[in-house]
This record gives sequence, C-alpha cells and structure tokens, in this order.
Amino acid sequence: MAVTLHTRRANRLIEALPSRDRGRLIAAGDAVELTFECVLNEADAPIPHVYFPLTSLISVIMPIDESASLEVGLIGNEGMFGIPLVLDVELSPMRAVVQGAGMALRLTAVQFRRELARSSALRRGIDRYVFVRLNQLAQTAACTRFHVVEARLARWLLMTQDRVHADSFHITQEFLAMMLGVRRVGVTRAASSLQRRGFIQYSRGNIDVLDRRGLRAASCGCYKADIDAYARILG
Repeated sequence: MAVTLHTRRANRLIEALPSRDRGRLIAAGDAVELTFECVLNEADAPIPHVYFPLTSLISVIMPIDESASLEVGLIGNEGMFGIPLVLDVELSPMRAVVQGAGMALRLTAVQFRRELARSSALRRGIDRYVFVRLNQLAQTAACTRFHVVEARLARWLLMTQDRVHADSFHITQEFLAMMLGVRRVGVTRAASSLQRRGFIQYSRGNIDVLDRRGLRAASCGCYKADIDAYARILG
C-alpha cells in the first residue's frame, strides 16, 4: 500500500506527555522520512530503532512459514514500533514494513531506553500502550478465526483510514490477501461486495472510502472494540 501525506501531524503518545518530557524525547530523536515498502526490522533480528509515526504507517507482519505471513498490527500516529524493547527484549519476532510513506520520530534503542528510565510519564504511557497492543492482538486473533472476510476487510479499511487520515489510498490485492490471511479470490469477492453496496470504490488497487458510516455497519464489532480499548486506556 502506498500512502503519501503532506499534512503535519503529531504522535498521540508523544503529545500526551508533559511538555518537559515531550521536549526531551523529541530532542533525543530524529525526524525521518519513511519510504513506501522500506523494511524497518526483520523478524528475529535486533531492534536498532524505535519509531513514533507522525504521518507514516507501519505494518507489523508475522511470518508463518517460508511462503505465508499475516499482518497482525497497523501502527500510525496513535502508537509506536519497538514494544519488545519496553519489555527488555532485544529481538522482534515480527517484521516491520512501511506501508504508508511519511514522517516519523526515530530514536535508537539506547536513546529510547534512556528516556524510559528518565521519564515516569513516558514509562506510564508506553506501558498502557503495550496493554492496548496486546488487547488488539487478541482481538485480531479472534476476528481472524470467527468473522467473515467482508467484515474483516471493512474493519481493516476503517483502521487504515483512521491512521492515514485520508479517504483514498492504494493497496495491492497481494497485500490485502496477506493482511486477511485469505486467497486473492476471497479479497476480490469481499471488495466487490463492499463496492456494490456503495461503501468503497475499488479499481486497480486504488481504494476510495465513499461511505464511512456504511463501512462501519459492514465491519465486525472488533473495530469498535479496538477504538473503545484505546480510548479507555489511553484517553
């Protein structure tokens, strides 16, 4: 998926910090431009950097075997990549790939851990975010097991729209199939159904959200559960 945004936005985790802690965290990092399909971290490799997306979008992918993988997380300006470091683990079992080009605040693993030790507010906020991510992972597992492809696709499109802050984005059928853990024919049927109902326009990988309310009605309850969990824990 290629998404390029030009509007400047803040990361919600950083913005929630007291001004002094926020200023110190920003000064410790670097504002970097993340390019589409850039691999930020390979599975089972050391994590050199933590990323707080501003206008970028990071997909977290779990390899299943040599030929299959499944997206298990989508990180925009509501979150961060690098959770294992919070738990004092050096490696990530998942692959992180830029799915939406844009800006992010990047810190080295050393810098991030230093700021965690210095700021109780940062530690508290990140700990809460870790809980939210664990909840989202459990929700995704249940959703993948019990809900039909069309509802899951509607949920994922809403999640993407929330994070890119745009009604239009480009995504390949191959990525959608990987994200949903189904064959391409299943993606085609689900997208065609949503298009017939007037919720989206889908052509050659370009998706336009036409009716967000309708898309929410077509989505399973997991989308609302994710939103409610974030609001309840992080505000």
